[in-house]
Amino acid sequence: MPPRDTPTARQARLGAELRKLREKAGRTARETAGLLGVDQARVSNIESGRMGIGEERIRRLAAFYSCGDGALIDALCAIARERRGEHWWDEYRGILPPAFLDLAELEHHATYLRSSQIVCVPGILQTEGYARVLFSEAVPLLPPEEVDARVGHRMRRRVILERDDPPPFVAIVHEAALRMRFGGRKVIGEQLEWLMEVSCWPKVTLLIIPFATEEFVEVTQPALYAGGVVPQLDTVQLDLPFGGVHLNAEAELDRHRKLLDNAEAVALLPEASRQLIHHIAREL
Repeated sequence: MPPRDTPTARQARLGAELRKLREKAGRTARETAGLLGVDQARVSNIESGRMGIGEERIRRLAAFYSCGDGALIDALCAIARERRGEHWWDEYRGILPPAFLDLAELEHHATYLRSSQIVCVPGILQTEGYARVLFSEAVPLLPPEEVDARVGHRMRRRVILERDDPPPFVAIVHEAALRMRFGGRKVIGEQLEWLMEVSCWPKVTLLIIPFATEEFVEVTQPALYAGGVVPQLDTVQLDLPFGGVHLNAEAELDRHRKLLDNAEAVALLPEASRQLIHHIAREL
């Protein structure tokens, strides 16, 4: 089987974690290739996510690398068993950029989610009208069919919050995002009403950072922190102008945990946040 040209972020993560285990064990790619009976190019492709690897080989590598973390190895084997075409976002493959699919996949597998947004409502909490305005004003302008696809994809991401056991989601949003009148009063009014509704869902915690706060909070970069089934698989997704970026280095994970903790500490409590949203809606 030839190497994949565009591995998903999750496939790349599996390979990256196997590389980390190898390097931690002080093993070379040549030694790993010898164990598996393949050439070094194959090992490189596995560790970059461009080639798959079966569960049996993962467990052999874990023993070779003296890794006794059973929970991590089980989680890596679970990723290896996944196949394309199993989930709703695969319908958008070849239609939307891979970053859209990677984000939906990240949210689907997360055990909890934490988000920070300054000028926009978090994508997963957006109404159709609000999302359509944002995508319709992209630079350069998108074809109508791609706007439709992006809006449809964004609406379907919400399914994780409608599951029987959804992941806890903490959304930290600056008051600025609530006062931006994207699309006019009607669009933003519907968006604020929807935020009021979802903020009452059992697993959704919506926290607003008010303009009145006197503490500096460095959360200017929109970020989504997704907890993995084991801490080693935690991921930060950054929404950048050139596309989504996934970070998993421990230093980056620690930094964003602290940033989110700081933002949460100065945000209003849930009930006060709802009152502020209600107040802003009445001002429209």
